[in-house]
Amino acid sequence: MRLAVTGREGQVAASLIEAAKGGRDVEVVAVGRPALDLARPDTVFSALEAARPDIVVSAAAYTAVDQAEDEKELAFAVNATGAGKVAEAAVGLGVPIIHLSTDYVFDGTKDGAYVETDETAPLGVYGASKLAGEQAVAAANPRHLILRTAWVYSPFGKNFVKTMLRLASDRDEISVVADQWGNPTSALDIADAILHAAARLEADKNFAAFGVYHLAGEGETNWSGFARHILDTSRAFGGPRASVRDITTADYPTKARRPANSRLSSARFKGVFGWTTPEWRESAERVVRRLGGGETKQALSA
Repeated sequence: MRLAVTGREGQVAASLIEAAKGGRDVEVVAVGRPALDLARPDTVFSALEAARPDIVVSAAAYTAVDQAEDEKELAFAVNATGAGKVAEAAVGLGVPIIHLSTDYVFDGTKDGAYVETDETAPLGVYGASKLAGEQAVAAANPRHLILRTAWVYSPFGKNFVKTMLRLASDRDEISVVADQWGNPTSALDIADAILHAAARLEADKNFAAFGVYHLAGEGETNWSGFARHILDTSRAFGGPRASVRDITTADYPTKARRPANSRLSSARFKGVFGWTTPEWRESAERVVRRLGGGETKQALSA
């Protein structure tokens, strides 16, 4: 099985490439700029055609949440129009698409974990552009899996885990928001889930349960709880350490509003594909332990 994943530098793309090297019967080809540029729709089909995929994984996106408030046209060009073009290309190649989306399609006012049928109501440009991308993908390619995830981290790229470890190298106390809740999700786990789902799609040509799924770490916490677990784990492995001080969202104003509740229920994905994300603490420990080894200085500066 051959997967073409959009984006070369993203956490999910890097995790998929690594996972495919683990003895699985799958090849992952990362397709990114300049060959494939989501802001230039004319590049999409030829780049994916050259990759000769059995399945397309649409992982590339505009992810600068605050900057998107000032760059609405670019965010929509990449996350909506570009995503739709990737789905159209998959149709042209006769293959399904697995598209990554986000908890930011919700406003965070629900009391409890969001399920796939809950009403969407993005708070900002980024969430709105990703929701438009979901709609474009679904309209272009009926053979789609749209995977909404949240609070993604990994050994790759820029993310919350690496930020906490970097800050802990420079200070004794870190202030972290305590009134936003969600499911920390390792991109390594997302990659494993994607490969599991892709194998099912490849084996079952009559697969009929296409649509939207939530895919997030098992269990929930707030940002400060996530930070404490990261730094406690780091301390246990002799890495950077610092104490965490709880603050409110109001204490840390940002240009784009964040959902207070980003909790996602992954029950549908488990029911259809028979795969469950690990408990978030276990996955976080694996990533922190990995960053706490020989990779630390180089990785944290990435």
